[in-house]
Amino acid sequence: MKNAEDLKYERARKRVAQLKSYYVHLGVYVVINAFILANLYIKSGYDNESFWDWKNFTTTFFWGIGLLFHTVRTFGIIPVYSSKWEDRKIKEFMARDKAEKEKYL
Repeated sequence: MKNAEDLKYERARKRVAQLKSYYVHLGVYVVINAFILANLYIKSGYDNESFWDWKNFTTTFFWGIGLLFHTVRTFGIIPVYSSKWEDRKIKEFMARDKAEKEKYL
């Protein structure tokens, strides 16, 4: 069985991995979308009217929605996804498992 220090370390390690994943996702989003939009702007012949067509921003928009969900999950903006909620659920499941084991002893 893991001690409290091991559990804290494991939780911190998972949090760092989660943050790293988010920042990589954000960086890739910015770089790729900047490249796509710059390419579209150049291909439009620097014509602002044709560049601002909604079709040019579909990738940015839909990927942005995915990034928004990733942001919510990473930073716990919605309470259901917060780390406090996760801790409560973990404790709840552990208590339930302990009660089940005690029932059969």
